[in-house]
Amino acid sequence: MSGEHILVVEDEPAVARGLLYGLSAEGFVTHWAESGQKALELTREQPIQLILLDLRLPDMSGYDVCRQVRAAGMRQPIIMLTARDEETDKVLGLELGADDYVVKPYSLRELLSRIRASLRRSYGELAPSATQEKLTFGDIVLDLERLQVWRRDVQINLTPTEFRLLRYLVNNPERPISRDTLIESVWGYTNDVGDDRTVDVHIRHLREKLEDDPTTPRWLLTVRGFGYKFKP
Repeated sequence: MSGEHILVVEDEPAVARGLLYGLSAEGFVTHWAESGQKALELTREQPIQLILLDLRLPDMSGYDVCRQVRAAGMRQPIIMLTARDEETDKVLGLELGADDYVVKPYSLRELLSRIRASLRRSYGELAPSATQEKLTFGDIVLDLERLQVWRRDVQINLTPTEFRLLRYLVNNPERPISRDTLIESVWGYTNDVGDDRTVDVHIRHLREKLEDDPTTPRWLLTVRGFGYKFKP
């Protein structure tokens, strides 16, 4: 895996240079935006495949950038970079459509691991298959070839991470699956830093998009104290 286009959104030139150098050394094509507005312009103009998004920017917050990227229908993975290891920061980023987050200070090795995991799940294992295949439950259809979800002939807009999480659960019906297993299988790394809320937020998003009553889900059920399961 090499040659993927990564956008680094960071207003500190020294930090940006370090990231750009490290990513280029690993074979990635890098782009740099020192402001939120520049990030939005590059995302529209360049074939960006992943965004590294700092929360603190001079003209707008990283949250605003994430919100606008998702509102424009762009689905590339977003990894937020935050200096604050606070639950509210993480959850807000996930609520707005971020796929993952890394807390500063972080090692380049850790960041590269997260980047590769995001690229694998978004463009590798989630890439269109040679043969068309669909999964259905109730009035929901998962088109595995086009990576689309339909309900009553209306397309439901899922992020790549939401799609992968839903597909994994649907492929394991009636099986209680722990949050740790979901993190490892869907996000692509071991849950050794307590990322349970990452799973919880994405499950809630899926319920809001697919369930008739998200507060009393029919398909995506909570296994209290453990994780979740899909009930056909």
